[in-house]
Amino acid sequence: MKSPVDGYDFIVVGGGSAGCVIASRLSENGGARVLLLEAGSEQSLPAMAVPSAWPTLVRSSASWGEFTVVQAATGTAALLPRGRGLGGSSAINAMGFLRGHRSSYDAWVAAGAEGWGFDDLLPYFKRSENTAGRDLSLRGVDGPLSVAPAASPNPVLAACLEAAVETGYRRASDISGGLEEGFGLTDLNIVDGRRQSAADAYLTAFAANRPNLDIVTDALVHRVRIEHGRCTGVEYSTAADTVTAHCSGEVVLTAGSIGSAQLLMVSGIGPQAHLREVGVEVVTDLPGVGANLHDHPIANVVYGAAQPIPAARYNHAEIAGLLRSDPALDAPDLQMVFIDAPGHVPNLEQGYTIAVSVMLPRSRGTVRLAGAGVDTAPVLDPNYYGDDHDLTTMVTGLRLAREIGRASALDPWRGQEVGPGLDDDAGLRAYVRETLASYCHPVGTCRIGRDEMAVVDTDLRVHGVSGLRVADGSVIPSIPSANTNATVYAIAERAAELIGS
Repeated sequence: MKSPVDGYDFIVVGGGSAGCVIASRLSENGGARVLLLEAGSEQSLPAMAVPSAWPTLVRSSASWGEFTVVQAATGTAALLPRGRGLGGSSAINAMGFLRGHRSSYDAWVAAGAEGWGFDDLLPYFKRSENTAGRDLSLRGVDGPLSVAPAASPNPVLAACLEAAVETGYRRASDISGGLEEGFGLTDLNIVDGRRQSAADAYLTAFAANRPNLDIVTDALVHRVRIEHGRCTGVEYSTAADTVTAHCSGEVVLTAGSIGSAQLLMVSGIGPQAHLREVGVEVVTDLPGVGANLHDHPIANVVYGAAQPIPAARYNHAEIAGLLRSDPALDAPDLQMVFIDAPGHVPNLEQGYTIAVSVMLPRSRGTVRLAGAGVDTAPVLDPNYYGDDHDLTTMVTGLRLAREIGRASALDPWRGQEVGPGLDDDAGLRAYVRETLASYCHPVGTCRIGRDEMAVVDTDLRVHGVSGLRVADGSVIPSIPSANTNATVYAIAERAAELIGS
């Protein structure tokens, strides 16, 4: 083993969205020495820069390539992509930059995450972003991420927006801001025609001029070191060495809802019965680690096109809507996304999609270990549709999407409906099960709270271990009603302030 590396004030484990933010913000203090460790490569793939090429990345070397276990409610497994490399999932995702509706964050407070409501997070949402022409009380103007809607959305998607308005939905002026329901152009992490990842925004422009920031890629962290109840560093390996890095301040886990839970458990922090079952020595019995895994499932209404659809200039999905499956609900619970490609249908060259996702799923699953080391892939069970409410809501969403699909604004574009292509409840429920797919927003496995199943406190400190925090999507108590990347940036911005204060 290589000699221990000493002298770090902070070690950040995981160079994805949250890790890039936290490493960058902590290293702004020239007196703090920061180490950022990332399991993936420093080198980006050419397709990462091309917004319309993102679908090719989810099965590439820039993704961990993991699948869920076969789901009890569907009999199928789902690909659950997560980024591997600097920028993490922000380097392979579909570049949507949306806050959830404020109601979905205020639910965190009601669940015990005091100080994490929408108004609490708002300064950190604003701190991350650079927008133009928006309400300055709601949106930021000097953050590292330059976000904006598509300047000229694909004509078929613009027609979908008109169809939604024709059907009776509100035209939103800022659907990404967190206060509106309805349909509108979403903000995108696309600058001058290229993807802007977390690494692009937070690291590339600064790292070379910060001698106090060390970035090590292709570095697999095997465990965090705990001595007398305190985290003192990490052990990691590269192609050449196994290294112990010591830390006088704090270790911050930013490996995501899968990686952070896995790393805690292989380090002996987690549900003791499970750890003993796989041969891990228990350091701290923390039963909530790896529990509360949940995600947005997605299903598609797919149409053939009556005329050729122009090639995508952006991310294929420039317009989205947030709505209620039942007007009597207290908050929106469905998202629809208009896509200029024919969804999951094979051998259909020209088509478009109205994708539907349940925003407030009730189903909960787990991340568990299959072995005692991080080199063994974890067992992922989001338990999609484990609560039948989610499946019923999805069927309602498909019916609402079809109403939009039938509007006259889409007459010039609409060909035959090729999916689901049926209308009875039993058939639609079967279709939802058969086409199960993840929207790639797993959260919740190290959630904030004070009860026995919480993993971190409201300052993101791991219960029962000093000098260790988790600061990524895993701390989310319940999933926000939007794509989760903007929320992860805000969590990380707040975490950096908490850690550095």
